[in-house]
Amino acid sequence: MEGRSELGKALRLLICGTLVYYHCAYRNSTILSLFSDVLIVLLCSLAILGLLFRQINISVPVDPLEWQISQDAANSIVAWVANTVGAAESVLRVAATGHDKRLFFGVVVCLYMMSAVGRLVSGVTVAYAGTVSIRFYFLLLKSIATLIPVTKT
Repeated sequence: MEGRSELGKALRLLICGTLVYYHCAYRNSTILSLFSDVLIVLLCSLAILGLLFRQINISVPVDPLEWQISQDAANSIVAWVANTVGAAESVLRVAATGHDKRLFFGVVVCLYMMSAVGRLVSGVTVAYAGTVSIRFYFLLLKSIATLIPVTKT
């Protein structure tokens, strides 16, 4: 059953990636255009469903205005975001100042490689290929994990 759900996820990701590639690369549209098209389709679909539910006299059981999270959950989310941004900022500051030579040269090499790849192919193509590659990698890992028996000692 796990293999079927992973295959379904990979297939959905492949379809979504293909649609993004078609919209952005083949039609020469921007990613902002894609997001606005998706938003318009979702809003129109919700409006049609709302009118349909009103005509059939179906009440929607969940009211989004009643959704709430606890104060502790909100504080932990804000603390996680602040810690993540702070850590990224400190790493980038150390790399930018050049105090850590290894980190500095690692960042320079990474940026140079990204620049070289960006000159050769479009960013949408790289993102699509990376997304598909990562998804198939995870699918491969999952299938290998199901083939290797786990023994408890």
